[in-house]
Amino acid sequence: MKTSESIAKPAIRGRREWRVVPLLAPYLLDYKWRVGIALAFLITAKLANVAVPLVLKGVVDSLSPTQAIVALPLALLVAYGALRLSTTLFGELRDLVFVRVTQRAIRRIALNVFRHLHALSLRFHLERQTGGVSRDIERGTRGISTLLSYMLFSIIPVVLEFTLVAIVLFAKFDWRFVAVTFGAVIIYILFTVGITEWRMDIRRRANELDSRANTRAIDSLLNYETVKYFNNEEYEAKRYDENLRQYENAAVKTEASLGVLNIGQSFIIAIAVTILMVLAAQGVVGGALSLGDLVLINGLLIQLYIPLNFLGMVYREIKQALVDLDKMFRLLEEHREIEDAANAQSLPAGPASIRFEQVDFNYDPKRQILHGVTFDVPAGNKVAVVGASGAGKSTLARLLYRFYDVSGGAVRINGADIREVTQTSLRAAIAIVPQDTVLFNDTIYYNIQYGRPEATREDVIAAAKAAHIHDFIASLPEGYEARVGERGLKLSGGEKQRVAIARAILKDPRILIFDEATSALDSKSEKAIQAELDRIARGHTTLVIAHRLSTVMDADQILVMDHGRIVESGTHRDLLLRRGAYAQMWALQQQEDAVRARHEEVAVTAS
Repeated sequence: MKTSESIAKPAIRGRREWRVVPLLAPYLLDYKWRVGIALAFLITAKLANVAVPLVLKGVVDSLSPTQAIVALPLALLVAYGALRLSTTLFGELRDLVFVRVTQRAIRRIALNVFRHLHALSLRFHLERQTGGVSRDIERGTRGISTLLSYMLFSIIPVVLEFTLVAIVLFAKFDWRFVAVTFGAVIIYILFTVGITEWRMDIRRRANELDSRANTRAIDSLLNYETVKYFNNEEYEAKRYDENLRQYENAAVKTEASLGVLNIGQSFIIAIAVTILMVLAAQGVVGGALSLGDLVLINGLLIQLYIPLNFLGMVYREIKQALVDLDKMFRLLEEHREIEDAANAQSLPAGPASIRFEQVDFNYDPKRQILHGVTFDVPAGNKVAVVGASGAGKSTLARLLYRFYDVSGGAVRINGADIREVTQTSLRAAIAIVPQDTVLFNDTIYYNIQYGRPEATREDVIAAAKAAHIHDFIASLPEGYEARVGERGLKLSGGEKQRVAIARAILKDPRILIFDEATSALDSKSEKAIQAELDRIARGHTTLVIAHRLSTVMDADQILVMDHGRIVESGTHRDLLLRRGAYAQMWALQQQEDAVRARHEEVAVTAS
């Protein structure tokens, strides 16, 4: 037995779906005149459509042997042809005028969703499933066209045509014709709505399975190398096929239920048309109706029931469009965890100083990452943060960028709490070379220029030279126009890192963050890049997050982190003299470097 809660859910969900209709209104109001003209063309087309059987009745009656007319009813035949043409002509003009409205609405809504997704917090993007979100946006934008087209050009025309047919039936025939027509339409609509609502649950399930299969496929392809590393192609294929199998079953049920709907609709229409034609034939035999009246009734019923025959499909598509739009609008309702304050100002000008002031932070309330972290980076200074993996080093960079807000304390730049300045001005002042560089699937030139899109080609080349990647790019057949592939997979780790460094150099920010910036480089490249990083860091406020201590020996201050706390701070020399955690890390890395050097020496000798 269904509980009241389970019964209420579809009703609540149905009411929720219809809420998207008023949300579309502002996008239509931009083109009020186009909507008005399209509706005028629509009305004209329907008037012509209903007039066709009336003119045809006149033609038939004029040609009847009982009429004493020997001349061909040429005027009526010309009018018949003109009305037939008008039905199609004004229908096409309607579509031509309205297409701009539809496409502009799709463009604006898709752009709003895209901007909103970029405005959401890093937490949302770490938890989202790219394939599912992309499919939701794709179906939602397609749903806009479906909803506008069907609601304006299918529902309104059916209502209008039904009204016009009812007027003609009332004016020319007795109550039985009206009663049968109205009764059949009411039964038809109730049956269609009832069956379609039942089918929507099946269709909704099919869409969820479709999104799940798409997510599975994209996730697997994005991790192509990992799949290959573990020889798991067949495993991935089986997982994907399981999702496809479930979608196949849901799709079969959807089509089977469509067959039930179509058979039921045809049954109702067939009975109604048969009854009406019997009544009309009786009228002709009895002399109450002419042969033209029989043709008129048949023509009116055909014109009324043909669009009604599509009502199930139209209603289903409208409901599906509402479901798809609701999912897309729900993305717009996702809470922006990080928002500018109402009175947010631009970041104060001038050389930037950074202060972390008793900063507490957690991604999850059950697991705190930072505990009372306090340190200063004076303007133009270079401060390094070192420590074991998981100590909270990279979290400092995310907080400085304000991807998250601190749980306690404050992060300040030039004395201003970054929660009180605009995110645009904050991030414009910072450039980062991340540990894991992910590039756009575009050219090397595009990926470097991304640091400052308005930069000239000369600026891009200068940044590439500064990052010691220009010679490599020049050696490529396509040069700067060479494409880097999905996530930059066509480049090595070191090449990707150099592109990221060039991008940061091109941005020319007040604050530089190097998050394990040389981690993907070999020893020789690391020394060359490190020297370049030291050069470009001069005059910039620089925060270096490092694992290899040899890369931060020249820092003005080194912070040693352990389990989210700063346990030591000082210069390289001071920390070695203290013989604490930093000195132990240094000794361990020196031993590792010595072992690595011996291995390289043996390898060179062997070759």
